[in-house]
Amino acid sequence: MMTEQKSKVRMKPGTPVVVILHNPREKCWGVLDEINLAGVFLRGIDLNAFDDWLRAVAHDEPFIGVSDLFFPMWRVERISKDEASGGIPSLYQQAEHRTSRTIAELLEAAESQST
Repeated sequence: MMTEQKSKVRMKPGTPVVVILHNPREKCWGVLDEINLAGVFLRGIDLNAFDDWLRAVAHDEPFIGVSDLFFPMWRVERISKDEASGGIPSLYQQAEHRTSRTIAELLEAAESQST
């Protein structure tokens, strides 16, 4: 029973997350790629640019969007799953609603624009 609960809680690759960093203080949203002793790898964007990115995507405007990010573990203060809370949709739900695209489509489109 405990193993079942533990597997539900564990963050796996592909999980939408919010990473809180320090020195300097930053917040990033993205889809988790890997967590290891060296740090955190994700495909994401700084939260300060999140709304601008969604607006640009929704209107098919050019914008520097998501990218592959690495943060060394010494900078990581906290990693949280991007989940809905108290009736407020998660960031990934907001992104899908505002752009009418899935997160996978958004990340794929961003990757094809960067190559």
